[in-house]
Amino acid sequence: MIENSSITLPATVEKLIKPMTPGDPEKAQIAIEGADHLYREIRIENMLIDENGGKVRLKQGAEVEVTVEAPPAATTPNNDKKN
Repeated sequence: MIENSSITLPATVEKLIKPMTPGDPEKAQIAIEGADHLYREIRIENMLIDENGGKVRLKQGAEVEVTVEAPPAATTPNNDKKN
């Protein structure tokens, strides 16, 4: 089985955003270290699943990791001699 290519970056939960409409999910704004300044924040639904299958939420200020993963068909070799 061919594995996907990936990179994992450190990140921090900057703030929790309450829903504007009842019934909508809370969002977590996450700042990704090493990303360009204007593109470093992402917002995701603040709901994760723990190892027992229970629902959990991120805390403001929590240190997390963000992983970007791509199948082999979505990548090309890096021919840059610097890396």
